[in-house]
Amino acid sequence: MADIARLRHFVQQMTHLVEEAGDDEERILSQGKKLLGELVATDDWLPETFAEADSGRYRQNLLYCDPLERFSVVSFVWGPGQHTPVHDHTVWGMVGVLRGAETCEEFERDASTGALRPTGEHRMERGQIDLVSPTIGDIHRVSNALDDRPSVSIHVYGGNIGRISRHTYQLPGGEIGTFISGYSNEVLPNLWSAAV
Repeated sequence: MADIARLRHFVQQMTHLVEEAGDDEERILSQGKKLLGELVATDDWLPETFAEADSGRYRQNLLYCDPLERFSVVSFVWGPGQHTPVHDHTVWGMVGVLRGAETCEEFERDASTGALRPTGEHRMERGQIDLVSPTIGDIHRVSNALDDRPSVSIHVYGGNIGRISRHTYQLPGGEIGTFISGYSNEVLPNLWSAAV
């Protein structure tokens, strides 16, 4: 049985952090990275329903959304070979790998031509944390780095990410599309269960 108390504790700590930090993104990312690191360091809390891969596409499961939509917590589940389009977030975000590994390709948009330029690529292993935001770099493509099993990462965003209008980018020209991702799940985990 999943120890959902770990997720409940994380949500409580993030709520305190966003209340105290307000619009101080640097503080939120610095302290939030430590909190997310503690959460993904132990893999015994995510209910299996929110870690199941879909053979057709990656899954984005809402685990929690702050009532004022100041932050949301999401599990991303990648089947072998699955990846996102090149996209942005428009808000701060943190990504922590819980299971498996992910590859992140980063891009920068040329202000004069709109074309995308690759700025780097890195592999994230279990327990590692990545940060994104419009101020530090916000355009990337993420994929499962493993070809034989799913990978799972926990994402925390500075808003209700499933309701935010964001952008996709075509390579290499940088043509922009808009999208609202929504969520794959229709039920949320019970953070407040008396059993844990």
